[in-house]
Amino acid sequence: MAASVQSNVALIAPAKIAAGNLTRDLDLTDSELASLLDLTGRVKTHAPRFAHALAGSYISLLFEKPSLRTRLTFELAIKQLGGDAVVSMGPIGDREPLKDVARNLDRWTQAIVARTFSQQTIDDLAHWSSVPVINALSDLYHPCQALADIFTLQEQFGGLRGLKLAFIGDGNNVAHSLMLCAARLGIDFAIGCPKGYEPKAEIVAEASGLATATGAAIEITNDPYEAVARAHAVYTDVWTSMGRESENLQRLEDFTPYQVNGTLFGKARPDARFMHCLPAKRGQEVSDEVIESANSVVFDQAENRLHAQKALLLMMLG
Repeated sequence: MAASVQSNVALIAPAKIAAGNLTRDLDLTDSELASLLDLTGRVKTHAPRFAHALAGSYISLLFEKPSLRTRLTFELAIKQLGGDAVVSMGPIGDREPLKDVARNLDRWTQAIVARTFSQQTIDDLAHWSSVPVINALSDLYHPCQALADIFTLQEQFGGLRGLKLAFIGDGNNVAHSLMLCAARLGIDFAIGCPKGYEPKAEIVAEASGLATATGAAIEITNDPYEAVARAHAVYTDVWTSMGRESENLQRLEDFTPYQVNGTLFGKARPDARFMHCLPAKRGQEVSDEVIESANSVVFDQAENRLHAQKALLLMMLG
Protein backbone atom coordinates (compact mmCIF):
# COMPACT_ATOMS: atom_id res chain seq x y z
CA MET A 1 0.00 0.00 0.00
CA ALA A 2 1.34 3.43 -0.93
CA ALA A 3 2.36 5.56 2.05
CA SER A 4 -0.01 8.41 1.11
CA VAL A 5 -2.96 6.03 0.85
CA GLN A 6 -2.00 4.32 4.08
CA SER A 7 -1.90 7.68 5.81
CA ASN A 8 -5.28 8.66 4.40
CA VAL A 9 -6.89 5.46 5.61
CA ALA A 10 -5.24 5.61 9.00
CA LEU A 11 -6.78 9.03 9.61
CA ILE A 12 -10.27 7.64 9.09
CA ALA A 13 -10.32 3.89 9.72
CA PRO A 14 -10.56 2.65 13.33
CA ALA A 15 -8.46 -0.13 14.77
CA LYS A 16 -9.04 -3.69 13.63
CA ILE A 17 -11.94 -5.65 15.12
CA ALA A 18 -10.61 -7.28 18.27
CA ALA A 19 -12.42 -10.60 17.78
CA GLY A 20 -10.69 -11.08 14.44
CA ASN A 21 -13.84 -12.59 12.91
CA LEU A 22 -17.47 -11.66 12.35
CA THR A 23 -19.21 -14.97 12.94
CA ARG A 24 -22.15 -13.33 14.71
CA ASP A 25 -23.28 -9.79 15.48
CA LEU A 26 -21.83 -9.73 18.97
CA ASP A 27 -18.32 -10.31 17.68
CA LEU A 28 -18.37 -6.53 17.31
CA THR A 29 -18.03 -4.65 20.59
CA ASP A 30 -20.38 -1.73 21.22
CA SER A 31 -17.65 0.77 20.34
CA GLU A 32 -16.69 -1.21 17.21
CA LEU A 33 -20.32 -1.24 16.08
CA ALA A 34 -20.54 2.54 16.49
CA SER A 35 -17.21 3.00 14.70
CA LEU A 36 -18.30 0.77 11.83
CA LEU A 37 -21.47 2.80 11.28
CA ASP A 38 -19.42 6.00 11.29
CA LEU A 39 -16.88 4.53 8.89
CA THR A 40 -19.66 3.35 6.56
CA GLY A 41 -20.76 6.94 6.15
CA ARG A 42 -17.21 8.10 5.49
CA VAL A 43 -16.60 5.36 2.95
CA LYS A 44 -19.87 6.16 1.17
CA THR A 45 -19.05 9.86 0.99
CA HIS A 46 -15.32 9.59 0.23
CA ALA A 47 -15.05 6.35 -1.77
CA PRO A 48 -11.98 7.41 -3.86
CA ARG A 49 -9.95 7.89 -0.68
CA PHE A 50 -10.09 4.14 -0.07
CA ALA A 51 -9.55 2.97 -3.65
CA HIS A 52 -6.24 1.21 -2.86
CA ALA A 53 -6.80 0.30 0.79
CA LEU A 54 -6.82 -3.46 0.10
CA ALA A 55 -4.31 -3.47 -2.75
CA GLY A 56 -2.64 -6.89 -2.94
CA SER A 57 -5.36 -8.58 -0.85
CA TYR A 58 -7.32 -11.58 -2.12
CA ILE A 59 -10.48 -12.77 -0.39
CA SER A 60 -12.30 -16.10 -0.66
CA LEU A 61 -16.07 -15.95 -1.16
CA LEU A 62 -17.81 -19.25 -0.35
CA PHE A 63 -21.49 -19.56 -1.24
CA GLU A 64 -23.61 -22.58 -0.36
CA LYS A 65 -26.75 -20.58 -1.23
CA PRO A 66 -27.61 -18.58 -4.36
CA SER A 67 -26.94 -14.86 -3.98
CA LEU A 68 -27.37 -11.57 -5.81
CA ARG A 69 -26.83 -8.75 -3.29
CA THR A 70 -24.39 -10.53 -0.96
CA ARG A 71 -22.14 -11.88 -3.67
CA LEU A 72 -22.09 -8.80 -5.88
CA THR A 73 -21.73 -6.28 -3.07
CA PHE A 74 -18.85 -8.20 -1.52
CA GLU A 75 -17.12 -8.64 -4.89
CA LEU A 76 -17.60 -4.96 -5.70
CA ALA A 77 -16.53 -3.83 -2.22
CA ILE A 78 -13.31 -5.84 -2.45
CA LYS A 79 -12.51 -4.64 -5.98
CA GLN A 80 -13.39 -1.02 -5.23
CA LEU A 81 -10.98 -1.16 -2.28
CA GLY A 82 -8.23 -2.36 -4.61
CA GLY A 83 -8.33 -6.07 -3.77
CA ASP A 84 -9.71 -9.07 -5.61
CA ALA A 85 -11.99 -12.02 -4.86
CA VAL A 86 -12.14 -15.70 -5.74
CA VAL A 87 -15.55 -17.37 -5.61
CA SER A 88 -16.57 -20.95 -4.85
CA MET A 89 -20.21 -22.02 -5.22
CA GLY A 90 -21.60 -25.18 -3.60
CA PRO A 91 -21.38 -27.14 -0.34
CA ILE A 92 -18.48 -26.32 1.96
CA GLY A 93 -16.67 -29.33 3.39
CA ASP A 94 -18.48 -31.82 1.17
CA ARG A 95 -15.60 -33.17 -0.92
CA GLU A 96 -13.05 -32.83 1.90
CA PRO A 97 -13.12 -31.99 5.60
CA LEU A 98 -14.05 -28.39 6.36
CA LYS A 99 -10.94 -28.01 8.51
CA ASP A 100 -8.86 -28.78 5.41
CA VAL A 101 -10.82 -26.27 3.33
CA ALA A 102 -10.13 -23.54 5.89
CA ARG A 103 -6.42 -24.33 6.08
CA ASN A 104 -6.07 -24.27 2.30
CA LEU A 105 -7.86 -20.96 1.91
CA ASP A 106 -5.87 -19.23 4.64
CA ARG A 107 -2.66 -20.06 2.75
CA TRP A 108 -3.97 -18.41 -0.43
CA THR A 109 -6.22 -15.52 0.65
CA GLN A 110 -6.38 -12.87 3.35
CA ALA A 111 -9.96 -13.46 4.50
CA ILE A 112 -12.92 -15.83 4.05
CA VAL A 113 -16.49 -14.64 3.47
CA ALA A 114 -19.05 -17.47 3.72
CA ARG A 115 -22.79 -17.67 3.05
CA THR A 116 -23.91 -20.98 4.52
CA PHE A 117 -26.88 -23.02 5.64
CA SER A 118 -25.52 -23.79 9.10
CA GLN A 119 -24.00 -21.48 11.70
CA GLN A 120 -21.76 -24.40 12.65
CA THR A 121 -20.05 -24.14 9.26
CA ILE A 122 -19.17 -20.50 10.00
CA ASP A 123 -17.94 -21.37 13.48
CA ASP A 124 -15.82 -24.24 12.20
CA LEU A 125 -14.26 -22.09 9.47
CA ALA A 126 -13.37 -19.49 12.08
CA HIS A 127 -11.90 -22.15 14.36
CA TRP A 128 -9.60 -23.62 11.72
CA SER A 129 -8.73 -20.51 9.69
CA SER A 130 -5.82 -18.26 10.59
CA VAL A 131 -7.36 -15.38 8.57
CA PRO A 132 -10.60 -13.47 9.36
CA VAL A 133 -13.91 -15.18 8.64
CA ILE A 134 -17.04 -13.14 7.87
CA ASN A 135 -20.55 -14.52 8.21
CA ALA A 136 -22.36 -13.47 5.04
CA LEU A 137 -25.49 -15.35 6.19
CA SER A 138 -26.23 -18.47 8.21
CA ASP A 139 -29.37 -20.05 9.63
CA LEU A 140 -28.97 -18.02 12.85
CA TYR A 141 -27.54 -14.65 11.86
CA HIS A 142 -27.20 -12.19 8.98
CA PRO A 143 -24.86 -9.57 10.49
CA CYS A 144 -23.83 -7.89 7.23
CA GLN A 145 -27.47 -7.27 6.35
CA ALA A 146 -28.19 -5.82 9.78
CA LEU A 147 -25.22 -3.45 9.58
CA ALA A 148 -26.46 -2.05 6.27
CA ASP A 149 -30.02 -1.80 7.59
CA ILE A 150 -29.06 0.05 10.76
CA PHE A 151 -26.93 2.44 8.71
CA THR A 152 -29.94 3.01 6.42
CA LEU A 153 -32.10 3.88 9.43
CA GLN A 154 -29.43 6.31 10.62
CA GLU A 155 -29.37 7.97 7.20
CA GLN A 156 -33.15 8.23 7.08
CA PHE A 157 -33.75 9.60 10.57
CA GLY A 158 -30.45 11.30 11.44
CA GLY A 159 -29.98 9.16 14.54
CA LEU A 160 -30.93 5.84 16.08
CA ARG A 161 -31.69 6.07 19.79
CA GLY A 162 -35.41 6.19 20.45
CA LEU A 163 -36.49 4.80 17.09
CA LYS A 164 -38.85 1.82 16.90
CA LEU A 165 -38.17 -0.95 14.39
CA ALA A 166 -40.99 -3.43 13.78
CA PHE A 167 -40.25 -6.77 12.12
CA ILE A 168 -43.25 -8.65 10.73
CA GLY A 169 -42.94 -12.33 9.84
CA ASP A 170 -40.63 -15.21 10.65
CA GLY A 171 -38.29 -14.89 13.63
CA ASN A 172 -35.37 -15.79 11.37
CA ASN A 173 -31.69 -14.95 10.97
CA VAL A 174 -32.40 -11.38 9.82
CA ALA A 175 -34.72 -10.80 12.79
CA HIS A 176 -32.05 -12.14 15.17
CA SER A 177 -29.33 -9.82 13.85
CA LEU A 178 -31.59 -6.76 13.74
CA MET A 179 -32.79 -7.40 17.29
CA LEU A 180 -29.24 -7.74 18.65
CA CYS A 181 -28.08 -4.56 16.92
CA ALA A 182 -31.18 -2.60 17.91
CA ALA A 183 -30.84 -3.57 21.57
CA ARG A 184 -27.27 -2.22 21.71
CA LEU A 185 -28.08 1.02 19.91
CA GLY A 186 -31.14 2.09 21.90
CA ILE A 187 -33.65 1.17 19.17
CA ASP A 188 -36.94 -0.34 20.35
CA PHE A 189 -37.51 -3.64 18.53
CA ALA A 190 -40.88 -5.35 18.13
CA ILE A 191 -41.53 -8.53 16.18
CA GLY A 192 -45.01 -9.66 15.15
CA CYS A 193 -45.07 -13.31 14.11
CA PRO A 194 -47.40 -16.33 14.18
CA LYS A 195 -47.23 -18.67 17.15
CA GLY A 196 -44.41 -21.14 16.71
CA TYR A 197 -42.35 -18.79 14.54
CA GLU A 198 -40.90 -16.58 17.27
CA PRO A 199 -37.16 -15.83 17.29
CA LYS A 200 -35.01 -18.22 19.30
CA ALA A 201 -35.55 -17.75 23.03
CA GLU A 202 -31.83 -17.63 23.81
CA ILE A 203 -31.27 -14.80 21.32
CA VAL A 204 -34.29 -12.89 22.68
CA ALA A 205 -32.84 -13.27 26.18
CA GLU A 206 -29.47 -12.05 24.96
CA ALA A 207 -31.03 -9.01 23.28
CA SER A 208 -33.18 -8.24 26.31
CA GLY A 209 -30.10 -8.25 28.51
CA LEU A 210 -28.30 -5.87 26.17
CA ALA A 211 -31.34 -3.59 26.00
CA THR A 212 -31.26 -2.95 29.75
CA ALA A 213 -28.09 -0.91 29.27
CA THR A 214 -29.54 1.30 26.51
CA GLY A 215 -33.18 1.57 27.57
CA ALA A 216 -34.41 -0.14 24.41
CA ALA A 217 -37.59 -2.20 24.52
CA ILE A 218 -37.77 -5.73 23.09
CA GLU A 219 -41.29 -6.91 22.30
CA ILE A 220 -42.37 -10.32 20.98
CA THR A 221 -46.03 -10.49 19.95
CA ASN A 222 -48.33 -12.55 17.76
CA ASP A 223 -50.29 -9.40 16.83
CA PRO A 224 -48.77 -7.63 13.79
CA TYR A 225 -50.81 -4.48 14.45
CA GLU A 226 -49.45 -4.24 17.97
CA ALA A 227 -45.91 -4.65 16.62
CA VAL A 228 -46.14 -1.86 14.02
CA ALA A 229 -47.95 0.67 16.23
CA ARG A 230 -45.90 3.91 16.30
CA ALA A 231 -43.03 2.25 14.43
CA HIS A 232 -40.48 4.38 12.58
CA ALA A 233 -39.67 1.44 10.30
CA VAL A 234 -41.57 -1.70 9.32
CA TYR A 235 -39.42 -4.58 8.10
CA THR A 236 -40.40 -7.90 6.57
CA ASP A 237 -38.73 -10.86 4.87
CA VAL A 238 -39.79 -13.87 2.82
CA TRP A 239 -41.99 -16.32 4.66
CA THR A 240 -40.01 -19.36 3.52
CA SER A 241 -36.22 -19.13 3.70
CA MET A 242 -33.92 -21.22 1.52
CA GLY A 243 -33.68 -24.72 2.92
CA ARG A 244 -37.26 -24.71 4.26
CA GLU A 245 -39.09 -25.16 0.96
CA SER A 246 -40.86 -28.30 2.25
CA GLU A 247 -42.70 -26.05 4.74
CA ASN A 248 -43.91 -23.62 2.08
CA LEU A 249 -47.61 -24.53 1.99
CA GLN A 250 -47.96 -24.46 5.77
CA ARG A 251 -46.08 -21.19 5.99
CA LEU A 252 -48.29 -19.58 3.34
CA GLU A 253 -51.30 -20.43 5.47
CA ASP A 254 -49.72 -19.32 8.75
CA PHE A 255 -48.24 -16.04 7.50
CA THR A 256 -51.03 -14.71 5.25
CA PRO A 257 -52.46 -12.51 8.08
CA TYR A 258 -48.98 -10.98 8.46
CA GLN A 259 -48.67 -9.44 5.01
CA VAL A 260 -47.36 -5.87 5.15
CA ASN A 261 -50.02 -4.14 3.09
CA GLY A 262 -51.42 -0.63 3.12
CA THR A 263 -53.72 -1.35 6.04
CA LEU A 264 -51.01 -2.78 8.30
CA PHE A 265 -48.34 -0.29 7.25
CA GLY A 266 -50.83 2.52 7.91
CA LYS A 267 -50.71 1.70 11.64
CA ALA A 268 -47.07 2.81 11.80
CA ARG A 269 -46.01 6.44 12.02
CA PRO A 270 -46.86 8.66 9.02
CA ASP A 271 -43.14 9.04 8.31
CA ALA A 272 -42.41 5.32 8.70
CA ARG A 273 -40.05 3.60 6.27
CA PHE A 274 -40.66 0.20 4.73
CA MET A 275 -37.67 -2.15 4.77
CA HIS A 276 -36.94 -5.56 3.23
CA CYS A 277 -33.64 -7.41 2.78
CA LEU A 278 -34.75 -8.70 -0.68
CA PRO A 279 -35.52 -10.73 -2.69
CA ALA A 280 -39.19 -10.00 -2.04
CA LYS A 281 -42.16 -12.12 -2.98
CA ARG A 282 -44.62 -9.37 -3.83
CA GLY A 283 -48.15 -10.34 -3.01
CA GLN A 284 -46.97 -12.57 -0.16
CA GLU A 285 -45.06 -10.88 2.67
CA VAL A 286 -45.54 -7.40 1.16
CA SER A 287 -48.01 -5.82 -1.20
CA ASP A 288 -46.78 -4.02 -4.29
CA GLU A 289 -48.30 -0.75 -3.12
CA VAL A 290 -46.07 -0.75 -0.02
CA ILE A 291 -42.78 -1.86 -1.55
CA GLU A 292 -43.20 0.63 -4.41
CA SER A 293 -44.34 3.49 -2.18
CA ALA A 294 -42.37 6.65 -1.45
CA ASN A 295 -41.84 5.28 2.07
CA SER A 296 -39.90 2.26 0.80
CA VAL A 297 -36.12 2.28 1.29
CA VAL A 298 -35.41 -1.27 0.11
CA PHE A 299 -33.00 -0.18 -2.60
CA ASP A 300 -31.19 2.17 -0.20
CA GLN A 301 -30.66 -0.88 1.99
CA ALA A 302 -29.32 -2.85 -0.97
CA GLU A 303 -26.91 -0.05 -1.90
CA ASN A 304 -25.73 0.28 1.67
CA ARG A 305 -24.71 -3.38 1.75
CA LEU A 306 -21.79 -2.27 -0.46
CA HIS A 307 -20.72 0.58 1.84
CA ALA A 308 -21.18 -1.29 5.14
CA GLN A 309 -19.17 -4.25 3.84
CA LYS A 310 -16.39 -1.93 2.69
CA ALA A 311 -16.23 -0.53 6.21
CA LEU A 312 -16.20 -4.04 7.67
CA LEU A 313 -13.38 -5.14 5.37
CA LEU A 314 -11.37 -2.04 6.26
CA MET A 315 -11.78 -2.71 9.98
CA MET A 316 -10.68 -6.31 9.51
CA LEU A 317 -7.93 -5.95 6.94
CA GLY A 318 -7.13 -2.26 6.41
